Amino acid sequence: MTTKLNTWELDPAHSSANFSVKHMMIAKVHGGFKSVKGKMQFDRNDLAHSSIEATIDASSIDTREPKRDEHLKSADFFDVQKYPALTFKSKRIEEADEDRFKVAGDLTIRGVTREVVLDVESSLDEIKDPYGNVKIGASAATRIKRKDFGLNWNAALEAGGVLVGDDITINLDLQFMKKAI
Repeated sequence: MTTKLNTWELDPAHSSANFSVKHMMIAKVHGGFKSVKGKMQFDRNDLAHSSIEATIDASSIDTREPKRDEHLKSADFFDVQKYPALTFKSKRIEEADEDRFKVAGDLTIRGVTREVVLDVESSLDEIKDPYGNVKIGASAATRIKRKDFGLNWNAALEAGGVLVGDDITINLDLQFMKKAI
């Protein structure tokens, strides 16, 4: 079998990296990152040689609340001066069924690397946009514990509990453009 890995570049204008976390143990706060870059080497018939890499600019965090964003950029959380990027590098890609994949890889946040598994949904149908660019899209999700990545800051609430939950839900909506050979 001949491997035909295509190179795909992440289209940042049509992609998003978002998260949610419980605030005050009663409601979720949602946020995202405005600057996401990535590439993928992919052949559906040769997943063992396929790979995905992504880099997120930690300072591009946006929760629609400037004071909270500044706190998240500080040493209490992401420490963007010392750790300017969050990265993901796949280790293996497995087909779960026709339109679903499990992508295991190393996620690095704040200098701490842990393996995570992304649940990915994608039809992988190649679509040509009005400008002649070939694109594919995917949605991915996972949950992590923020303390596993050194994001330990918290504050106790007077009524009990804590200000920031430990479980982080990550949702990615991605569009890739085939790189010309």
